[in-house]
Amino acid sequence: MVQKQWYKGAVIYQVYPRSFQDSNNDGIGDLKGIINRIDYIKSLGVDAIWISPFFKSPMKDFGYDISDYRDIDPLFGDLNDFDELISQAHDRNIKIIIDQVLSHTSDQHQWFLDSRNNLTNDKADWYVWADAKEDGTAPNNWLSIFGGGAWQWEPRRGQYYLHNFLTEQPDLNFHNRDVRQAVLDNVEFWLKKGVDGFRLDAINFCYHDAQLRDNPAKPKEKRQGRGFSEDNPYAFQYHYHNNTQPENIEFMQDIRSLLNKYPGTVSLGEISSEDSLATMAEYTQGGDKLHMGYSFELLTNDCSSEYIRSTVQTLEQHMLEGWPCWAFSNHDVERVASRWSENDEINPKQCKMLTALLASLRGSVCMYQGEELGLGEANVAFDDLQDPYGITFWPSFKGRDGCRTPMPWEQIDTQYAGFSETKPWLPIDDAHKHQSVALQTTDSNSILNAYREFMIWRKKQPTLIEGDIEFIDTPEPILAFYRTLGAQKMLCMFNLSSQQLVINMALSITKEHTELSHHNAKFSNNQITFEPYACFYSQC
Repeated sequence: MVQKQWYKGAVIYQVYPRSFQDSNNDGIGDLKGIINRIDYIKSLGVDAIWISPFFKSPMKDFGYDISDYRDIDPLFGDLNDFDELISQAHDRNIKIIIDQVLSHTSDQHQWFLDSRNNLTNDKADWYVWADAKEDGTAPNNWLSIFGGGAWQWEPRRGQYYLHNFLTEQPDLNFHNRDVRQAVLDNVEFWLKKGVDGFRLDAINFCYHDAQLRDNPAKPKEKRQGRGFSEDNPYAFQYHYHNNTQPENIEFMQDIRSLLNKYPGTVSLGEISSEDSLATMAEYTQGGDKLHMGYSFELLTNDCSSEYIRSTVQTLEQHMLEGWPCWAFSNHDVERVASRWSENDEINPKQCKMLTALLASLRGSVCMYQGEELGLGEANVAFDDLQDPYGITFWPSFKGRDGCRTPMPWEQIDTQYAGFSETKPWLPIDDAHKHQSVALQTTDSNSILNAYREFMIWRKKQPTLIEGDIEFIDTPEPILAFYRTLGAQKMLCMFNLSSQQLVINMALSITKEHTELSHHNAKFSNNQITFEPYACFYSQC
């Protein structure tokens, strides 16, 4: 028998460590905080924890600007704490996946401090440097996701350097073989520490067009954001040359070859390109590149059944060999409980349905901390903002702080909701205090307990873990599909609206089957009656 690959169908719980649990009362979450809450994570029935960056960093982009890839920032603890976290998680049969930010470093990384000095040092070609044009302007028209041009002048060298993100995040030159090897050596450091895999940040940004060709303009009607403001000039271009280059395929193969030396370890690539679904398929095909890929395609404002269906179907048509991973929320976008809500109100029924829907699609699942509580986007005042992205684009785009506020753990009357005993780095939304873990744990009807119950049931359904998916034609706002594994077949249906709906559908099912798992949906006389945000599952 072929042994099941653990990541297929896995539920991966994303921890944003700054905001999960503060163990030393400095207002910032840390590794010991995760250890202290490891039994809570275990209670969610998840298979793995993805931990956002905790490496040494000036924190200009809150850890996604790394100054030392092999050390822990003191804000989060030390290497001994990480070893303990690995041990505690593995004792509970939970895998640990960590972020690797490979395309760029901090401008405080020693590599960059050396590289910027002159044109002759041994790191001179480790970053993307280019001469100014004759008039002194930047080498081309490439733009930064965080606003403005993607080139910064460095007077020490008399050249520009590339930064696809913040000015403080210079891009590495992956055309240099020494850079690639050094990056892989850093990755292997953590494999030797016992991690089970990596979430690879912006992995399609590693290579740039060596000819530095201008990006073409994008027509106004085709400009749309994926996790960024639609008035951001970044949306005004087709990004054909500053990312997703053909050379990146070979680097994906190098990563896979390294992981193959550590059986059971996996890679999950974050992909944001002009055609992210096609890139996901390309980067995961053949069994010699990434294990999984995910994109921002379901992190948008469109929550119609037509959009969800077309997105998943398009990927299925492209991805004939690879394995997808889906998410509705993460640390970069507005929380789904707000983003997909009706009338800007959090609806517990909708939150429960979205958990079931996400975990029923073919692929693995990324659940963001607080999603199991139904947390909505926090209201963060301008004076409290920390995210440079939001500060730059305020007020049309408030940045990412609203989805990054601390977890509410304790009762309403606890000043900082059990996250810390001192003022947190971001304020805790008052509404979140009414959705705390403590309150929801004692409420049998809560979003949290529904989440736990569903995940327990899902683990017993092999069709939902690894089965194929086939969509069924249903009227909006019903989304329906079959999941099939061998002779087993399960019908999955979801009412994406707040209205009661009746669907005519001839089914041959027994009472035993209808009671398998259905949430506020009833089948009778070839009709399925859906209450608002109801789910219906049936073995066929």
